[in-house]
Amino acid sequence: MQGTSISDIRARWILDSRGNPTVEADVILASGALGRASVPSGASTGTHEAVELRDGTNEFNGMGVGSAVKNIEDKILPALKGIDAADQNKVDQLMIETDGTDNKSNLGANAILAVSLATAKATATHNNKPFYQYVAQISGNRPVLPLPLVNVINGGAHAKNSTDIQEFMIIPVGAKSFTQAIRQTSEVYQSLKSLVNQHGWSTTVGDEGGFVPQLPSNEAALDLLIDAIGKAGYKIEYDFKLAIDAAASEFYEGDHYRLRLEGQSLEPKQMISWLCELTQKYPLVSIEDGLDQDAWEDWSLLNKKIGNRVQLVGDDLLTTNPSLIEKAIQKRACNAVLIKLNQIGTLSETIRAVEAARRGNMNVIVSHRSGETEDTTIAHLAVGLGAGQIKTGATARTERTSKYNELLRIEDELGKTAKYQGGKVFS
Repeated sequence: MQGTSISDIRARWILDSRGNPTVEADVILASGALGRASVPSGASTGTHEAVELRDGTNEFNGMGVGSAVKNIEDKILPALKGIDAADQNKVDQLMIETDGTDNKSNLGANAILAVSLATAKATATHNNKPFYQYVAQISGNRPVLPLPLVNVINGGAHAKNSTDIQEFMIIPVGAKSFTQAIRQTSEVYQSLKSLVNQHGWSTTVGDEGGFVPQLPSNEAALDLLIDAIGKAGYKIEYDFKLAIDAAASEFYEGDHYRLRLEGQSLEPKQMISWLCELTQKYPLVSIEDGLDQDAWEDWSLLNKKIGNRVQLVGDDLLTTNPSLIEKAIQKRACNAVLIKLNQIGTLSETIRAVEAARRGNMNVIVSHRSGETEDTTIAHLAVGLGAGQIKTGATARTERTSKYNELLRIEDELGKTAKYQGGKVFS
């Protein structure tokens, strides 16, 4: 233990991809090994997420994280100094107990998560292991390169005045390796840019690197993606399939889903019918947050209708929370879970969320947030947990491409032993 005991923790604010401050922490072990981690921030957030602590002062227009940084220095460090960093569960539990709330609102999930991840990274460094291998070791998984779900058209909370649907994604289901998947996706992305130019639309991108064309309808985005895939020389269905993140809670008002572009106000059963129609008309293989985050019975109905052929992903519905995942399994509300570290706030709880999903035969997708940093932790997490899928934005903007580039390096490092399921994850 001597070498892996925590000797110091340092914290600071850094800027995320939206220019807002976020928390970064360094954990230093007695051996001198250092682990560093920074925390992302979401724009479209679920009501059941752990609390991201912000200062609410004039500094950074209320978005400062000075209180979270101070909590690391004044409260978390005294609680963890001398503790064995190799016992991740103990480290995380001590922080949860020090916080003393159900949603981490005292210390802040951003403070707790930065230290949780930095602790694991420091231990991996001490053991001379790549972080993905260390994650695989402590979670009992075999490393697997993930299939990328790539957001190339941004809307909703990620690009105001664009589509109601928040994300339109392409999935390179025909690729035989992660490297091939990224090459093909990048080619389609450039093809899409060319088409957007041809239509005379701006090639400005949203928070996650996807284009934000002024389209006449939400369905027009799917048509545009099919055209871009063909223009790049690939076949829809065989080489690529499509996915959406509706983020439906963002346009659920009262008891209706208000689709601005379509000029429609849909009751829950009408919204379910519309989603079902989309899956008949387009090669949609995954729908995330198709319904409101509290509409459990409606989720169960949607899953009953199309869950046998479409991946229905709970994000705002589940917020990486093991108890909510168990509830979804019992109610048969969805068949996949989106894993976002900062929704739950510690690495050990994240691992438990993945374990809960696996017990219920749910697919697992590790995800970024719209406000990201250059930290590549989720790339290693996706591989080490054997998640099978990853969402980390378009093949543009360095806070997105840093994750893809790290995955390319990991596949190269693993060489012939690299395992990649690709489109088989939907079987």
